[in-house]
Amino acid sequence: MTPSPTDTPARLLSLLSLLQTPREWPGGELADRLGVSRRTVRRDIDRLRDLGYPVQATLGADGGYRLVAGKALPPLVLDDEEAVAIAVGLRAGAGHAVEGVEEASVRALTKLEQVLPSRLRHRVATLQTATIPLTSGDGATIAPETLTVIASAAAGSERLRFGYRARDTAESRRLVEPHRLVSTGRRWYLVAYDIDREDWRTFRVDRIADPFATGARFAPREVPEGDAAEYVRRSVSSWGAGAAYELDVEFDAPAEAIAERIPAAVGVPEALPDDRCRLRTTSTDPLHWTAIRLAMTGYDFRVRGPEELTTAVSELAARLTQSTNLSPAGD
Repeated sequence: MTPSPTDTPARLLSLLSLLQTPREWPGGELADRLGVSRRTVRRDIDRLRDLGYPVQATLGADGGYRLVAGKALPPLVLDDEEAVAIAVGLRAGAGHAVEGVEEASVRALTKLEQVLPSRLRHRVATLQTATIPLTSGDGATIAPETLTVIASAAAGSERLRFGYRARDTAESRRLVEPHRLVSTGRRWYLVAYDIDREDWRTFRVDRIADPFATGARFAPREVPEGDAAEYVRRSVSSWGAGAAYELDVEFDAPAEAIAERIPAAVGVPEALPDDRCRLRTTSTDPLHWTAIRLAMTGYDFRVRGPEELTTAVSELAARLTQSTNLSPAGD
């Protein structure tokens, strides 16, 4: 929602939010976004600088602005301890794909690290290095720096270069136009246009090594399927070939509630009468993982197919029931 041109505080907050996206904003584009003149944008930039926000301007026909790392955090936002605590928490959420908050963690971490002074970035990295996470054991642990580099390049429409290890362990160098990061809850994927192959590709981020933005800008293309999550879903399904199965589950909950608990890349539930919904999609996830995911929605559900998933859900229910009936040690 565009703020009123006469509401200076709201306009400054909107301007700051735009600038915290890691890219350079032409003055004319900022003026259009805020519904004000370029002269007003220049005055607002000066106001932000007076408040301590390190806004850098570049010369050119239209001029440009971007927020850079400053010598200190902007006033009235966070003190050092709060900034470190938030950054570490966001790194944990981003690096281990905590379902439901992973994508927001990457966006927030990217913005925060744009303005963290070097001394705080060092503290965050040190604390993260000293912390050992307990993960689910299915691999795909990713360094938060990898995600933020990719997210920054995608947001700024900058070409990205990285090393990539394919499923058959073959290694290659890739130059791509990054479009979007997509999380399925267990893994991260990058949807990008591969320059050398002249086609769209889906890359598993845990197989990406040493990504860096080249600085070369590109005009965004339209992603196949019209949606990055749907493109990833179809790509992952095709990789599974013989391992893929048709998932069909009914929930005693509205479609909106289930959509909040299941990543869009897995599938989109369709509404049914009486506040129920149905999820039909192609999946290549292990059956035991799908059973756990369904149970973790917190709603009653019925598996209509495949039969193997019904068996996996029954086995999970039996195992959980048995675990609650075990006698305490020593009885």
